[in-house]
Amino acid sequence: MTRTLVLMRHGKSDYPPGVDDHERPLNDRGRREAVLAGQWLQRDGITVDTVLCSTATRTRQTLQRTGIDARAQFLDVLYDATADEVCEAVRVHVPADAATVLVVAHFPGMPETALALDPAGQIERFPTSAYAVLEVTASWDRLGMSVDDANRLVAMRVPRA
Repeated sequence: MTRTLVLMRHGKSDYPPGVDDHERPLNDRGRREAVLAGQWLQRDGITVDTVLCSTATRTRQTLQRTGIDARAQFLDVLYDATADEVCEAVRVHVPADAATVLVVAHFPGMPETALALDPAGQIERFPTSAYAVLEVTASWDRLGMSVDDANRLVAMRVPRA
């Protein structure tokens, strides 16, 4: 079974005074680009089965704006997660029969995860609303556990109008 993992960084956030980092919302640009990211995913023929999303306000708003209508789980562990923590969340929370998984989280966890899964992959930058698409060879419950996996970064998109 071919598996696809999409790693998306949340949209550009606002910095309202007195608002905790976890609760920061998207700004106007972030809202626009999250919509565009959803359109680009659809244009690329990516149909998401399962979503894992950080509990931060900006990640939740990014997911909502993409228009992706798939089963979503909101996980505290994805807030400020390392590559190992992202892979562990996938291993624990993604059903075996999922073909395409979207993770919406933060920098630097998203690019670090992409490069951990495909060390030969090329990522020059990973700005807000960007997403990486990987072909994954391991079953979801084994993601990131073997250096022999032949995961491959197949696309890196930066949605901008």
